[in-house]
Amino acid sequence: MFVVLSEFAKDEAGAVTVDWVVLTGAIVGLGIGVIQTVEGGVLSLGDNISSTLAGMTVGDRSLHQSQSSGGTDEPSGEDAPIVEGERFLQ
Repeated sequence: MFVVLSEFAKDEAGAVTVDWVVLTGAIVGLGIGVIQTVEGGVLSLGDNISSTLAGMTVGDRSLHQSQSSGGTDEPSGEDAPIVEGERFLQ
């Protein structure tokens, strides 16, 4: 019986598997930690984007209207995005 236990203690055949299990567990743990850390900010950003998009209509240019542009409704220069060659909502 002592010989069998001695042979078992000296055998290193499963050591690599144990290393990979520990390494994989550490990576999963770090991933869960990162997700919990950024979860609040991501949800807040998503809510902000959703509320902004919900309040807009197609062709609404008031979102990026510059106060210093003289109060015109049409954006001009760098403020006016170009989509397929025409001025469009940014």
